[in-house]
Amino acid sequence: MFYNVLKAKDLVNLDDKKFDRQLLMENGNSSLTAIAIEKNEIIDTHTSLEDAAVYVLDGEIELHFDAEKFRVDKGEILMFKKDKEHKVLALKDSKFLLIKI
Repeated sequence: MFYNVLKAKDLVNLDDKKFDRQLLMENGNSSLTAIAIEKNEIIDTHTSLEDAAVYVLDGEIELHFDAEKFRVDKGEILMFKKDKEHKVLALKDSKFLLIKI
């Protein structure tokens, strides 16, 4: 059995980078990834092959799905279905968890 206590906000850091990503666990197509992104940076349009949830640890991001935009602030979570094309815009320096199931 795998047990580990982690400080989620400390898993990724910008440290003079615009983007940082740390894959924490993976099982088949499911995964948990910590991401840090600098203000005004964009994660280009892409599609998730799994249902997903984004939980913002710090900062504020905006997810764009076609004509819809969702602002997700610290402590909030956004869930979405697979095969939905989207992109991410950092409204502030931000850290979030990406959960794919």
